[in-house]
Amino acid sequence: MAAELTVPQLSAKHRPTLDQALSAIRSRAYWSPHPEHPKAYGETAPADGLAAFEALRGTRLDLGQPGTDGWTGAEVSPFGPELGVEYPHVDPDVLLPAMKAGMGAWRDAGPEARALVCIEILARISARTHEFAHAVMHTSGQAFMMAFQAGGPHAQDRGLEAVAYAYEEQTRVPGQADWSKPQGKKDPLELGKTFTAVPRGVALMIGCNTFPTWNGYPGLFASLATGNAVLVKPHPRAVLPLALTVQVAREVLAEAGFDPNLVALAVERPGEGIAKTLAVRPEIRLIDYTGSTEFGDWLETHARQAQVYTEKAGVNTVVLDSTDNYKGMLSNLAFSLSLYSGQMCTTPQNLLIPRDGIATDAGHKTYDEVVADLAASVGGLLGDDARANALLGALVNPDVKSRLEAAAALGEVALASREVVNPEFPDAVVRTPVMVKLDAAKADPEAPYLSECFGPVSFAVAVDTTADALDLLRRTVREKGAMTVGAYTTSADTERAIEEVCLEESAQLSLNLTGGVFVNQTAAFSDFHGSGGNPAANAALCDGAFVANRFRVVEVRRQA
Repeated sequence: MAAELTVPQLSAKHRPTLDQALSAIRSRAYWSPHPEHPKAYGETAPADGLAAFEALRGTRLDLGQPGTDGWTGAEVSPFGPELGVEYPHVDPDVLLPAMKAGMGAWRDAGPEARALVCIEILARISARTHEFAHAVMHTSGQAFMMAFQAGGPHAQDRGLEAVAYAYEEQTRVPGQADWSKPQGKKDPLELGKTFTAVPRGVALMIGCNTFPTWNGYPGLFASLATGNAVLVKPHPRAVLPLALTVQVAREVLAEAGFDPNLVALAVERPGEGIAKTLAVRPEIRLIDYTGSTEFGDWLETHARQAQVYTEKAGVNTVVLDSTDNYKGMLSNLAFSLSLYSGQMCTTPQNLLIPRDGIATDAGHKTYDEVVADLAASVGGLLGDDARANALLGALVNPDVKSRLEAAAALGEVALASREVVNPEFPDAVVRTPVMVKLDAAKADPEAPYLSECFGPVSFAVAVDTTADALDLLRRTVREKGAMTVGAYTTSADTERAIEEVCLEESAQLSLNLTGGVFVNQTAAFSDFHGSGGNPAANAALCDGAFVANRFRVVEVRRQA
């Protein structure tokens, strides 16, 4: 097919971005090519983005995919409105062979061309960030500003980060080499060798409900940049952002002279559960999944033909030992517990506090005082309904609401959840967090704090000493996993002890955060999301290991 976008054109446009991304992953310094302020996209962008989103509602999104055997779609916004968008339902027996057909040319294009095409896809998505933000908001329940930033530039950053790692790993080996081995008085042995990065096959990206783009883009772009075709299977409640992503990717691939079927969409009918069916098909050689531990474990056990990358549940913990900024600590934790109603895989759940209290710059604070002050800080942060709506968003599904309501019966309630009315979206289910006091001394093997309670639920767990807190931290990370660990201490010895636990159990640690950086936020190109070293996730976003096994190097030797 004729290419409207040539590699020289793409190189002139995007090679500087690729070079900067490569520099950023090596230096780990702050960098982002995607503006996170809405005004950066032009004066008319907010209105244009909203109009584009509204124009999608009640329509059929025809991607021109082979194997379309019907239409489906039943998304209802957590804020209330039905989206009414219909998507193609596919016959995998027709679609998967069509996806494989274009992989030869995509492989032969080489790592640089693939990277540049991926960056063009991201650039076009970036230009539509306002539209995507509304799509993310009305499928995930994130408040608009969070949907704009996390679902837009931050997700795009993560996708670009994966492209940079993919390029780096594929170009680590030279494309060709002349090999000559001396043989003394005899002529040397001489061979010409070529080394080609070859893809694994078709990748399956299984999207999540809460962060469809942020969690989806790393796997999607890591697989595509390493030469694989990618089948995107969104969560049934959060299809639209990923469907738009697939639409853009197919347009760019076609314009660049590649088969658009290298990226395709698979949407399930209500209750169909096609992820299990697709995951074990022999064509599927890579799987990226974010979601429950139960299904993640199922994939790791049954999808034996595929390389499986999972991010599952974990028990995120904060150890409170001491602080020289008590007010800053409380404020930082209150925001972390409240953001997006705690519906982040990185939100703290367990707050481990010595029962005798902690030393602070405001004097010694007992366990009860720390808990009461933190509850008051959360209450103050969310006391104004307008600000509460802007921070909390909406509960993403009824399961979160059920867990929130059940949590109040688990122990003494230190902070009761309250209902918040959203005047713009009166059908939205908005709730402030609940905090429950528990005691680790009771040694209950079924204690609530030993498992993840996903949503706006936290447990203030009384422990005998900081050493006991570290023992509990180690146990929960080792047995249940953790995406994040936080700690507050003014003791160098305690800091080293906490760090040692996290190093040994492979958990990402944030120490003494009291300003505008929070334990549940990570920055692309600098922070690693997950470690791949504990049960919460078997991979990190992003590192070399996340991309290196998505391709293999095939060598051809020729007699010189």
